[in-house]
Amino acid sequence: MESANKDYNPKVIWAICFILLFSVMNVTMFNIAIPSIADEFSLLHSEVSWVTTGYSIIYALGSLTYGKLADRFPLKRLITIGILTFCVGSIVGFFAQTYAMLLVGRFIQSAGASSIPALAMLIPARLVPQAQRGRALGTIASTIAFASGIGPIVGGFVTGAVSWNYLFLISLGTLLTVPLFLRWLPKEETRTGTFDLAGAALLGVGVVALLLAITNFVWWLPIASAVFFLLFGLWIRRGAKDPFIQPRLFRIEGVLTCLLITFLSGTAAFGIMIVIPTLLADVNGLSPVHVGFALFPAAMSAALLGRYGGKLADRRGNGFVVSLAQGGILTGLLLLSSVSGHGPWMIAVSMAFVSIGFSFMQASITNHVSGLLPREMIGIGMGTFTLVNFLSGSISGAVMMKALDESAGASAVNPFAAEVASGFSNVFLAMAALVLLNLWLVYRTFRGRGVDRRPAVQS
Repeated sequence: MESANKDYNPKVIWAICFILLFSVMNVTMFNIAIPSIADEFSLLHSEVSWVTTGYSIIYALGSLTYGKLADRFPLKRLITIGILTFCVGSIVGFFAQTYAMLLVGRFIQSAGASSIPALAMLIPARLVPQAQRGRALGTIASTIAFASGIGPIVGGFVTGAVSWNYLFLISLGTLLTVPLFLRWLPKEETRTGTFDLAGAALLGVGVVALLLAITNFVWWLPIASAVFFLLFGLWIRRGAKDPFIQPRLFRIEGVLTCLLITFLSGTAAFGIMIVIPTLLADVNGLSPVHVGFALFPAAMSAALLGRYGGKLADRRGNGFVVSLAQGGILTGLLLLSSVSGHGPWMIAVSMAFVSIGFSFMQASITNHVSGLLPREMIGIGMGTFTLVNFLSGSISGAVMMKALDESAGASAVNPFAAEVASGFSNVFLAMAALVLLNLWLVYRTFRGRGVDRRPAVQS
């Protein structure tokens, strides 16, 4: 591993943080704009959720794709292509006059933006010395939390002052990072290899069919999704020469369980971040600007404490911080289930627990997984980690929005805010049950490791 560390320039972490600022804002800004987009195009919750869930599908698959390509192509080339594609999608979205064109812009954006989380995880895992990696990942997690806090305010202000179209223009700021990455990333040679396009297509169709089955149920869609997932499993095990996801990745001790922990955490945290703006708009009657201000304290709390989570993982071990993070998320969800329909400040306080917990979770579990992987599998391993992270958000966002549609329909005869709020409360309780399951998995995974024990770096 030391041979890679000599190429490490600490400034590249700040370039990563700068580009993540725009990437994360691009997600949280549109979360705030969802109620306005739904009103403009007369969409149900489940229909407008494709602004975020469709984005997340491509984001997830693209993250893994860039992770695999990083094993063959120079990092600076991949990040440049990703940024330029991101900006093309932003221009398309700015000129969108229909919901279909809006989605096209978002999907092109996502195809480029997916390079950002993949390489933001991969660069520290590949270049930063193990002793400093927790701190670097904590800095990145703090940036993500800070962007999550700024994004709702910017999104609410722009949507309220002009229109959601102008949110696309903000993402053009990523162009400023291209010369930084070209200068600070190490020079690399292109390596030989193949790309499993068939495997990527099978997985992608399976995921899309699953989300369509959730948002717009047709009897054959779940069957089609199951068939494509089965074909994907058979393909990567028996048919592909260099499969899209390496089956041997899951045979590394601890990796499969960590991916499951990541999936359940993302299901709870990402889904809640999609639902809360709708709660504040529909139940509390807040404008986009005020929704942004209501979410700001939670994200800023996570930003201020997120770096400490990385330092704590370096000192006390990843298992300790992962457990602490799950406790924070669980506390926030239980509070949210109790205060739905009450004052926005109560929701803001509850969200702080979720945001801080998720920030701690991201830094510690990434640090742990990167330590489990041999060097030759870091690219695909971290790409798979990012895939699972964002797929969990896509699925949970679709499920939650569909549940809210059903709740709204059930309470249409008695359309009081308290009735609508009860639907949100049930969603939060269901997510809390998932986190309880996750706490059990965390205990089984890290039990007996000791607070100071960390996985040895393999080479």
